[in-house]
Amino acid sequence: MVTKLVSIANKNIFFGVFIKIFCLITFAVVSLWNEFTGFLRSSMGFGSKRYDSLKKFKNRHDGARCFIIATGPSLSIEDLELLKEEITFGMNSIIKIFDKTNFRPTYYGIQDHLVYKKLQNAILHYYESADNVFISDRIKWHYKIGENWNIFPLNMSYHAYQRWFHNNFYAKFSEDIYRRVYSGFSITYSLIEIAVYMGFREIYLIGADCNFTKKEEMHFVEHGVIDTSVDTLRDRNIAGYQAAFEYAKHHGVKIYNATRGGELEVYDRVILEDILKKRRTNN
Repeated sequence: MVTKLVSIANKNIFFGVFIKIFCLITFAVVSLWNEFTGFLRSSMGFGSKRYDSLKKFKNRHDGARCFIIATGPSLSIEDLELLKEEITFGMNSIIKIFDKTNFRPTYYGIQDHLVYKKLQNAILHYYESADNVFISDRIKWHYKIGENWNIFPLNMSYHAYQRWFHNNFYAKFSEDIYRRVYSGFSITYSLIEIAVYMGFREIYLIGADCNFTKKEEMHFVEHGVIDTSVDTLRDRNIAGYQAAFEYAKHHGVKIYNATRGGELEVYDRVILEDILKKRRTNN
């Protein structure tokens, strides 16, 4: 929908003015509403109870380390096998290789409703009765979900106008996921916010290649949804990772990149096997 409006605005100056004004006001109102309801919920105890399950995760893993497994093409089943004894977050199409390995992430996250539509049957097959799944409220609005899943309030509107009409990419970072989760242009970013809320102090990314192209495969296992704005996909992701880096730097959180190759250079790089040799007891 937004893609079509942007296309019309770029082709017709007259209609473009009205489209931009409409989108600017709409995004601002939705974002303010998200912030207001989040404040009422977090500070005053008013509002929907659908997010209440998130509160039990506050500092659940205080001081521990975790691995967030993105689905870039560098990821391998062999890497997943190495992580069986670690606390891990999986996402999106990782679900499609569960028939090839007995590795299962400690937590699973997904926020894009179009990706969920493609993967819904597999996700429900493996996780319908589970309580370790994090999904955005956007999915709740559109599709069947597990009754024990943890719904998080995703604010995608706060930077939408700048993204779509000015190619200006930035992200805010939320340390209270019960109040809101800020979009950082990827589920990986949202899972970093969730991990910080859970108390992790060392976060390792793996499979975060960030070398998106139109011609090459972009994922370890494709989920079948084509990003209509792939030209800016890398810049958007890097902007999100940079925001997470800035937050972590000032709040005692260390984020490392354990991806094999790729183009993500925001974080210090580490070698996965070296980190696993220093395995510590997680809470």
